[in-house]
Amino acid sequence: MAHEFQELPVVVIGGPTACGKSALALAVARAFSGTIINADSMQVYRELRVLTARPRAADMTDVPHRLYGVLSAGEVGSAAWWLDAARREVAAAHASGRLPLVVGGTGLYLRAFLHGLAPVAPVPAATRAAARALMDDLGAVAFHQALAKRDPVMAARLCPSDRQRLIRAWEVWEATGRSLAAWQEDLPTGAAVRVVARTLVLVLLPARTDLYTACDARFLAMVADGAVDEVRHLVSMGLPADLPVRKALGVPELARHLAGEMPLDQAITLAQAATRHYAKRQCTWFRHQVPGARVIAAQHSESFYREIFSIIRQFLLTEDF
Repeated sequence: MAHEFQELPVVVIGGPTACGKSALALAVARAFSGTIINADSMQVYRELRVLTARPRAADMTDVPHRLYGVLSAGEVGSAAWWLDAARREVAAAHASGRLPLVVGGTGLYLRAFLHGLAPVAPVPAATRAAARALMDDLGAVAFHQALAKRDPVMAARLCPSDRQRLIRAWEVWEATGRSLAAWQEDLPTGAAVRVVARTLVLVLLPARTDLYTACDARFLAMVADGAVDEVRHLVSMGLPADLPVRKALGVPELARHLAGEMPLDQAITLAQAATRHYAKRQCTWFRHQVPGARVIAAQHSESFYREIFSIIRQFLLTEDF
């Protein structure tokens, strides 16, 4: 599929949570007849409108938005699933004469889009079932310890509470005799693995203090906009605790509040701290994992639209940009 896109442009807009990516993407889409394609692993879930800061309904009507709220809370998204869906949306945008804008802060998704996914040997269904049975038998802590003896690299990257990824690491080792980390480090080569040949990557990287202030303020706004009710509905669905949607920023803390474990103000404080920590890790990733990106070292502001629009125009007009 990649050869179909080799001469067609795509703009990628990345950055940490609360930096203003969605607002910038909306402005770019309006100026350049763009289609916004979500690259946030939590914004794909329809039950998390508030806590993922999904674009407003009016904006999604005004400008085409794709891959927002397309999975139910009980489903598990993956980089491979997302990459396939994103490729289709890029093709659809180009076919309709629109500029694809891939927007999000999930590093694994963006890395997959820019470089492709390293192949992993197929895992037999029986091996997957055995890994899940072992997790149920041992429990998460003992399973994590067992994984550490086989695959210390992956065990060091994962917490005992991350059941899904622990099982994945175990089953890959069991099926291939090789760490999932080693598979992931096998960067694919050749044009066939790339989604596009002409990609402009814009990254918003605000000053840490500005970003943290924005994170705190946005979470308070989410609570005022109905985040507690959103989590109440999620909890009422009786979903397993290890599903991705149950780990979204703010969900664990507000769920504990709803269970009577802590007052709302404490849950808010803990959720804000978790959000700041996540934003810090995202900043580190964007600084080191996206070489060649055009970095805007500021929180979103209309004041730099003129500069960004000029960069995009040059990109669209110059094949060797």
